Amino acid sequence: MMSEHFSAADALLRGESPMNFLFSDMERVVVSVVVPAYNEIAVLDICHQRLRGVMEGIGLPYELLYVDDGSSDGCGEALVALASQDSHMRVIRLSRNFGKEAAITAGLDHARGEAVILIDADLQDPPELIPDMLAAWRSTGADVIAMRRRRRSGESWFKRSCAHLFYRILNRLSEFPIPQDTGDFRLLSRRVVESINRLPERSRYMKGLFAWVGFPTHEILYDREPRAAGRSKWGFFGLLRLALEGVTSFSAAPLRWVTGLGLVTAVSGAVFGLWIVVKTLQGYPAPSGYPSSIAMMTFLGGIQLFSVGLLGEYVGRIYLETKQRPRYLVRDIDEAPGKPSSRRENSPERFDNEEA
Repeated sequence: MMSEHFSAADALLRGESPMNFLFSDMERVVVSVVVPAYNEIAVLDICHQRLRGVMEGIGLPYELLYVDDGSSDGCGEALVALASQDSHMRVIRLSRNFGKEAAITAGLDHARGEAVILIDADLQDPPELIPDMLAAWRSTGADVIAMRRRRRSGESWFKRSCAHLFYRILNRLSEFPIPQDTGDFRLLSRRVVESINRLPERSRYMKGLFAWVGFPTHEILYDREPRAAGRSKWGFFGLLRLALEGVTSFSAAPLRWVTGLGLVTAVSGAVFGLWIVVKTLQGYPAPSGYPSSIAMMTFLGGIQLFSVGLLGEYVGRIYLETKQRPRYLVRDIDEAPGKPSSRRENSPERFDNEEA
């Protein structure tokens, strides 16, 4: 017999109200909104107000699950204060800054909803689009509602161009399609969330993992807004590291390219050496020149160092995986006083996915 939890989701998919199925257990949740936050004190109040207003207007049982990724600007304390006054809100504070991918993982591990929506705290992704996402989930039956950026306001031409190029390079390298111009803003069904939670890797590029699970996906175009307040925490080198993480996590093509480059270089060197021998036997003077020798040595040395560095990226990821450290550690979980405990049995409250 189907549980009440899943009956509510079925009612939503049929366009009916799930409230009839949920009054017997007020802890049941249909929609979880996961909000990773790092040093977002400047935008926190307006973010919560807009999210709360949107979710109250939808009229479905919901939770707002904030993940504080080791903020140092008082963001964690402000979230705890908000949670003490809002029965729909939970706050997971990580023990330090583990990175956005780990914060998203923590949110997915603790989310209880049949639909889980990921959204950043900076409000570049408008919360007012959540009803459209839920309507598409209901009407299409897709497990993933991906929000594809049509325009990116408030970002420099250089950043937009790099992002545009990266998504297309990653798609060309990857063995499976990864939605282009699509960030973390999306809706995931319960079976997608549980599938992702079962994946064991520590080094995570979440946009790739969302595509790797391969469930039916529906895209919605939207215009990304400028930050409501504060500054972006992503600098050029941070974005470069994330891009490298994405490429090395989902493709071995760069290794094959380096192998091909080494083969071409070796063949070229052999042909050049043979040409010198033939010309010398024919009586021509052997080519000489210090600059040409230095140029050739520098070229070959550069290729070798690049190849070793690329190989090191892959070996480094193997090294991190073999240590089997948790993806994150939880400092505490806060919610409104007197609210029944929402901590699941075997949930990753100190370590993730029973990996202690």
